[in-house]
Amino acid sequence: MKYISTRQQQETNIKTAILKGLADDGGLFMPEYIPKLDSEFFKQLPNLTLQEIGFRVAREFLGDSISDENLKQIIDEVLNFEIPAVKISENIYSLELFHGPTMAFKDVGARFMARMMSYFSEGKPMKVIAATSGDTGSAVASGFFGVPGIEVYILYPKGKVSPLQEKQLTTWGGNIKALEIDGTFDDCQALAKQILSDEELNQKFTLTSANSINIARLIPQSFYYFWAFAQLKKLGKPIVFSVPSGNFGNLTAGLFAKKMGLPVHQFIASTNENDVVPKFLETGNYEAKPSKQTISNAMDVGNPSNFERMKSLFNNDVAEFKKEIESYSFSDEETKVAMREVRNEFDYTLDPHGAVAYLGLGKFRKPFDQVYIEHSRNIQDNKVGEDFVGVLLETAHPAKFVEVVEDVLKKEVKIPEKLEAFNRKEKQSAKFPADFELVKSYLIKERR
Repeated sequence: MKYISTRQQQETNIKTAILKGLADDGGLFMPEYIPKLDSEFFKQLPNLTLQEIGFRVAREFLGDSISDENLKQIIDEVLNFEIPAVKISENIYSLELFHGPTMAFKDVGARFMARMMSYFSEGKPMKVIAATSGDTGSAVASGFFGVPGIEVYILYPKGKVSPLQEKQLTTWGGNIKALEIDGTFDDCQALAKQILSDEELNQKFTLTSANSINIARLIPQSFYYFWAFAQLKKLGKPIVFSVPSGNFGNLTAGLFAKKMGLPVHQFIASTNENDVVPKFLETGNYEAKPSKQTISNAMDVGNPSNFERMKSLFNNDVAEFKKEIESYSFSDEETKVAMREVRNEFDYTLDPHGAVAYLGLGKFRKPFDQVYIEHSRNIQDNKVGEDFVGVLLETAHPAKFVEVVEDVLKKEVKIPEKLEAFNRKEKQSAKFPADFELVKSYLIKERR
């Protein structure tokens, strides 16, 4: 299969698309078509393991670029933790994506990408660039730590990630370098794109991206939509996915899954106050904005990169967008109310991002109920969800946002040992203003 830039000026194979990350024309690589899975696969889906699903889906995108034996080994290493669909209430489930090594959904994509890059680079030196609003950096660091020949540079916004997230970014040492940028995530993302497209840097180094800019991050994120369906198909109802959305890579991966044949009833793009996509679907006009800081900081993105891929999937037709996606934005106060409601009514603890996804399900249900579900009322009293099963993507363990969660719930959150271990380590970061030339100079001096 060929991979083509969203800006249509570069065409290549999957190996080059993964190793380059960003196309030479500044676009993002997309498969020339989304492959369809056969009916027998969907018939057998509830009987397949997560690893079997991952192998089958990945094979469609990778073709003969990697042997079955090597791909199976990679899939088994990547998907070595649970991804359960946990019942919150009648017809509402949480797809828990936080059981991996850094306790965030990006473990799936980052671990797959790291192994694919290592396989395709054949040990040749590379510099991997990743901008993060929270969880990408730690997952990338975990995935690439100690990989021979690969240096990782993680750009994160100063003071705009949780303390535990920052420790997960800055305590690795070795081949993992943390760059603390005095700015927003959008500044970090813009710097990453400048680095990747800079002619001088590309002459000096082999550069690639570890953000959802890279197609190797999106392919594996589609696996767990199939896995959720496999777990819930027995309920016999249409399935709606509410995806907490910032850079929109997670949602784009879900759209891949649907175009491969997964019978998703509806996607909900649930955002915080960074609402450029909800506004686009409302007005038909896309207007990037400076990002706003919220308690769901991993979604503090004012110009999501993967919107470019979404435009490609829908031929830049807002009507086509609206057929597949509903999108709503919510304030911090609404998020806090949802966190308290779910804990008090159902004894389930959501992190702020999962709470935004929960709110998205509630708003989507409105047309199915005579009265919108008020936050102060018991969700079960309204006979919610009789028409479909709602699945919210719980993208990070609540302990990653322990200060916010404990403040909202007035309850102690137990920090798992694999997170607590980061708290005991010393932060190491290089501090920069949002200045490309200074960051570029640092990368050149870091040459090995």
